[in-house]
Amino acid sequence: MKIVVLVKQVPDSGAERNLRADDNTVDRASANNVINEMDEYAIEEALRLQEAHGGEVTILTMGPERATESIRKALSMGPDGAVHVLDDALAGTDALGTSKVLAAAISGLAPDLVIAGAESTDARGQVLAHMLAERLGYAALTGARKLTVDGSQLTVERQTEEGYEVVTAATPAIVSVWDTINEPRYPSFKGIMAAKKKPVTTQSLADLKVPADEVGWAGAATTVLSHSKRPPRSAGQKVADSGEGGVALVEFLSSEKFV
Repeated sequence: MKIVVLVKQVPDSGAERNLRADDNTVDRASANNVINEMDEYAIEEALRLQEAHGGEVTILTMGPERATESIRKALSMGPDGAVHVLDDALAGTDALGTSKVLAAAISGLAPDLVIAGAESTDARGQVLAHMLAERLGYAALTGARKLTVDGSQLTVERQTEEGYEVVTAATPAIVSVWDTINEPRYPSFKGIMAAKKKPVTTQSLADLKVPADEVGWAGAATTVLSHSKRPPRSAGQKVADSGEGGVALVEFLSSEKFV
């Protein structure tokens, strides 16, 4: 089985994130950039399938030069190689443009299965898997908490607020996963050293035959016009209970439309 795992480098969600003043995009240059958390679960699931069924696992990343750090981190977990889509014209690309570029790269790799995190911590759009499935003509099995492979047949338990749904499809397909699907492994020292020698292929827009004016700022369908910081948290309201605390609490909840 040939598996491609989508990996995105994002600013660490545990640290403060800011938007750039000049173009209203996420300031990645000054951030502590890491692998998107959900993508680690996607990598782990791909490796488990490889261990059970054989085949190869390839990491696919679209991002600037510094995304190489996250590619090597991903490879240290065990995948066989990576493709890095790198082009200055990609700056400012929105989700539609990203799906166009990644679909072109995936077509060239011709995988049986594409696995992605259900969302990225910087955008939280949860739309990329659906966009890719539409562009590629693949089945989309999204929001998986469990994935089972039987030959060319895939079965997932799709996590919902009420429980889960059982969904099946044949390969080729794209599966997006939540953090309930497994527990990602830690890279071993051997894996970290081996990752330095694993092949990483760099592809440009020209290599993928994607016109530059269809991505980046020129091809973006959405634009952030302005932004402002979240206001600081105000002090809470204290209620001294001198016998009427319950009444005061209900009045407060009523004023905030909780009751």
